[in-house]
Amino acid sequence: MNTSTTPDVFEGVDPAVRARTKKMLMYFIIFAVVMMFAGFTSAYIVLNMGKFWVHATAPTALYWSLAFLAASSGSAVVALRQMRAGSKNGTLAALAVTLGLGIAFTLSQSQGWNQLADMGLGFTVTKTESGQEAYRWNSIKDLINGPAEYGVDYVVTINDEPLLFDPIRKDFFMPDDTLMAQPITPDVTRTSNLGGGMLWVLIAIHILHLVFGFIYLVINGIRVLQGTIHAGDTVRLQTMNLYWHFLGILWLYLFGFLFFLN
Repeated sequence: MNTSTTPDVFEGVDPAVRARTKKMLMYFIIFAVVMMFAGFTSAYIVLNMGKFWVHATAPTALYWSLAFLAASSGSAVVALRQMRAGSKNGTLAALAVTLGLGIAFTLSQSQGWNQLADMGLGFTVTKTESGQEAYRWNSIKDLINGPAEYGVDYVVTINDEPLLFDPIRKDFFMPDDTLMAQPITPDVTRTSNLGGGMLWVLIAIHILHLVFGFIYLVINGIRVLQGTIHAGDTVRLQTMNLYWHFLGILWLYLFGFLFFLN
């Protein structure tokens, strides 16, 4: 029984029309998010076009995050099937597993980004004279002088060709300068990843959408518990699954863009 006192705008509407409408609204939301991420990634590419690019090696924790997210999509599918079969407890259990895997995804993400930050990829926080915190996007100097190993943890390229690097002198050289006679470190320092901070904008926006996914998941769990969602009305679980699967595809795209395509 629906215990909500909020009137249902779809009351009296054909259930098939109601289901199509709710799914269409979710498709519109997904389309808007896709266009937003397409705009940000295009801007990132334009900012770095023809310049030196820093390619980081993805930490193992981020690969684990892919596994957790894929597994959570599977448990979300199980939740929908359990509800269609009329198993309220089975649905709640599957939703709880989905939530747990989502939390595991978040923790593995945090660990992975912290590992990258420790190598010099990320922000440096400093104190201003007034005592306020100031954030600075790290430059290639932070990587050169940090614990990251060139060719293992990161590589710098131009026109898809990796630069040569002398770890003793800490200097970069063009790919064809096999004798390492003309260092180009000042140019690399000045122009590498001018749009690097935009990467963290992409990540932050993805985290925000993940938070919305968690909220939607918990709300639907409450609806199942209250009986608002039942075997005869699973459209809310269907739209939640659409959104959750989309988050997985979105992270797969970002993962590929950040660590393989960019």
